[in-house]
Formats: sequence, structure tokens, C-alpha cells
Amino acid sequence: MSEEQFANLAVPLLCTGLILYMFFIIYKLAKESKAGKKGFLVLLFVLGFGMFGFIAKTILTEILQK
Repeated sequence: MSEEQFANLAVPLLCTGLILYMFFIIYKLAKESKAGKKGFLVLLFVLGFGMFGFIAKTILTEILQK
């Protein structure tokens, strides 16, 4: 397996794992602060906005390359 093949396989997998871990952190933060349903949604929106941007950039890059 070449370095390029490894990178093409590992980067999306590890980024997905990192995003899932960040969702876990946001959930734990909302639970510990007793934010409630609205507070959880606000935290998810605000803190998850950066993750959404990364996912949207990846999707747009794939669409524009075709």
C-alpha cells in the first residue's frame, strides 16, 4: 500500500471519527450544563457549524471536480 492510498483511506475515516467525537463532546457539555432541548440544539448548531462547513466543503469539492 502506497502512502497516497493510505492517506486517501485514512483521512476521511479519521475525520469522520473526529466529527463523531466532537458531537459526543457537545452532547456531554449540554448534559452537564443542564441546557435542555433548546440549549442542546443551540450548542449543536453553534459548535457544529464548523463541522458542517468542513462537510459542505468536501461535498462541493467533489461536485465541482466532476
